[in-house]
Amino acid sequence: MKKYLYFLLTLAAILSLGRGSAQDKPLYVLDKTIPLPGDGGYDYVFIDQQNRKLYVSHGTTVNVVDLETEKPVAVIEGMQGNHGIAVATGAGRGFVSDGRANAVLAFDIHTFKTLATIPVTTKGPDGIIYDPYSNHVFVFCGRSNNVSVIDVNDLREITAIPLGGGPEFAVSDNHGKVYNNLEDKNKIKVIDTRSNAVIDSFDLAPCGGPTGLAIDSINHKLFTVCRENKGMSVIDIPTGKVTATVPIGAGVDAVAYDAKTKLVFCSNGDATTTIIRQDGPDQYTVVQTLATQTRAKTMALDTKTHKIYLSVADLVAGTRNVVPGTFKVLVYAMSK
Repeated sequence: MKKYLYFLLTLAAILSLGRGSAQDKPLYVLDKTIPLPGDGGYDYVFIDQQNRKLYVSHGTTVNVVDLETEKPVAVIEGMQGNHGIAVATGAGRGFVSDGRANAVLAFDIHTFKTLATIPVTTKGPDGIIYDPYSNHVFVFCGRSNNVSVIDVNDLREITAIPLGGGPEFAVSDNHGKVYNNLEDKNKIKVIDTRSNAVIDSFDLAPCGGPTGLAIDSINHKLFTVCRENKGMSVIDIPTGKVTATVPIGAGVDAVAYDAKTKLVFCSNGDATTTIIRQDGPDQYTVVQTLATQTRAKTMALDTKTHKIYLSVADLVAGTRNVVPGTFKVLVYAMSK
């Protein structure tokens, strides 16, 4: 009897180890790299889901990649120092924030030709999003602590909204509200896109130095990633309260949420992307620390293929100097 019991316990242990090995299989793996021309600095990465285009901010240009072929198809030029990209699909127009020029470049999303350079009264245009509810583009300006509002049809600045702090990433709920991280105040500002005014403010403690921001529209949650405490915080939109905080890597910049797979991706400058599973609206588990590359911290998620795209360049050892000819996009896919 004792021998039989020992056999059963041993068998159970072996099966348990087998299950553990299966669970250790990485969720995401490197799929390919997409080489891109030029040696300038790099910032935001943006995906136009409907038209299947990836936009990669790069120095004074934006590289455009066709997501169906994953090949470069165009370069948008004529800027002094660009940052973010937004697309208003219905109008057939895209917008790039040009921080050094204090302007926004508007382009045709089919020909990629420049339509206009829109001067703004704000300083240091950086993050940029399109809000379909108002049909306006919101340009977040770090040097003047405000947001410039652009009319998509008239291609002009309508107004500027004071924020009271340095803005970082922003998201729209597509129903009349835009949420924006203030990196130096550890707060989220809520903007009413009908009145073009700040109507609320969320305290993000214990989050410090918030950068990237993503939204879960179904569960009414925001995901903000924070450099100072190396954490991703979950904010309940109706109450404005932090309901969970999950540890992530160092030097985070962007965050993306996949509503189908219930995964949250946090791209970090320390050569990792933290992948977090949403077990419930306020329950989260780190399921993979994906090895990427140093300073691969800007990212975009393709909700069709569930791939993530990170821009990066090789660096000269011990410096932040880019090795010429090494700029690229790293593509990671779900393992098979």
